[in-house]
Amino acid sequence: MKKHNYSAGPCILPQEVFDKSAQAILNFNDSGLSILEISHRSKDFVAVMDEARALALELLGLEGKGYQALFLSSGASLEFLMVPYNLMKENGKAAYLDSGTWATAAIKEAKFFGDTVIVASSKDDNYNNVPKGYEIPADADYFHCTSNNTIFGTQMKSFPKTDVPMVCDMSSDIFSRVIDFTQFDIIYAGAQKNMGPAGTTLVVIKESIIGQSGRAIPSILDYAKHVKAESMFNTPPVFPVYASLLTLRWIKEQGGVAAVEKLNDAKAALLYGEIDRNPLFKGAAATEDRSTMNATFLLNNPDHTETFDKMWKEAGISGIPGHRSVGGYRASMYNAMPIESVQVLVDVMQALEKNV
Repeated sequence: MKKHNYSAGPCILPQEVFDKSAQAILNFNDSGLSILEISHRSKDFVAVMDEARALALELLGLEGKGYQALFLSSGASLEFLMVPYNLMKENGKAAYLDSGTWATAAIKEAKFFGDTVIVASSKDDNYNNVPKGYEIPADADYFHCTSNNTIFGTQMKSFPKTDVPMVCDMSSDIFSRVIDFTQFDIIYAGAQKNMGPAGTTLVVIKESIIGQSGRAIPSILDYAKHVKAESMFNTPPVFPVYASLLTLRWIKEQGGVAAVEKLNDAKAALLYGEIDRNPLFKGAAATEDRSTMNATFLLNNPDHTETFDKMWKEAGISGIPGHRSVGGYRASMYNAMPIESVQVLVDVMQALEKNV
């Protein structure tokens, strides 16, 4: 039976990425070697890294605009540390928007480096909305926000206008929608939400912001050193970078981010339309802040849980239970999720309505 993978991450990827990645594990570029065993300094892999970095900038509309793209080891959580190390000056200040679990984690790390101001928080509402109407201190070294909150199913639909350098964690909606990415000084995203397997993190950084903190930074945490080494300062995560490149190629083949956004909007409209129409369900996030990537919803009557769970499992749906912080259900509809799979979930929701 076909599985409909709604996992929040590691998540669904395009089938052709699996196929080409599998072939590369057996024989990469007809070299007689696996992608898992080639040297990261080999001509073949240097070409992979160069293309991946260039294609990331191209898809974001940042090519030739003074940005560098890096594929670093570890997950986005390391950027919670690297961002303040590289941007917060000694005795400086950083401003953070607290919109969910991962934003909270980033704030915790920043507090090790200096004055960390929370400009707004939706914690009291269990993060079911994105805070609005806040002011960013003009003397902050940078402002940090999280564009999409995977756990709670909220998404920033717009970003503040500020002269303060802006940093954004886009781990769960990178390459999913068209944004003016030039408004950001740093964008970072763990691969495993919408780009590739776990193990690498994309960091896009404006060249002019590098080396401005005045701090002595350990080499492995210094963006300047990674940029100078063209993302090869230490042995990179070869396979995750290659799989991410395949996904970036796939996005370009679909027509780029604009084409992918159109499909994502259609998927979200289909599912949210059913959540709002069906009297057995209700959305967990504020309507105006609903994420196109992660739809969170609840049953109005918990007595229907056993029946609904049995039905969606029988339909081949996987990875839909909600995070314990919210409960209910979470349907993660990343770029590679076909709308046909969303229709399967909608059909099950409608079948439940008829059967109870």
